[in-house]
Amino acid sequence: MTVEIERKYLVHNDQFKSLAHRSTRIVQGYLNSEKSRTVRVRIMGEQGFLTIKGISNQAGLSRFEWEKEISVQEAQDLLKLCEQGVIDKTRYLVEYQNQVFEVDEFYGDNQGLVVAELELESEQQAVTKPDWLGEEVTGDNRYYNSSLMKQPYSQWA
Repeated sequence: MTVEIERKYLVHNDQFKSLAHRSTRIVQGYLNSEKSRTVRVRIMGEQGFLTIKGISNQAGLSRFEWEKEISVQEAQDLLKLCEQGVIDKTRYLVEYQNQVFEVDEFYGDNQGLVVAELELESEQQAVTKPDWLGEEVTGDNRYYNSSLMKQPYSQWA
């Protein structure tokens, strides 16, 4: 088990796409989406994963995470058991000043939402923001994938 420390930002233009060194389609669902623990099934390109995440700390910056690679067939089978709602997105990896941003462009009911995450070594680590990053939304539960599954971006007021 590891501790995941990350900051999350909205993205306000497409500049990141020309800077991306890799992109991968991701489809994921949740066997459990309670705030205290989420159990996610993910197909990422040609790999499957089962991930369990604990509740975030008060600042929303860190939480426990356990992940195991499973076969794509196992992931497809588990997706059939997931709660209603699927997250469909493309993840772009963008390097900027020795930092790697994971930029997720969402589809389906979350079309129009683009969010960047940056994993950190510590909660105090400084972040150098590229021009295409907008407002920080770290700790805003609405932007968690498990929340977007239940309350998609297209349904926000």
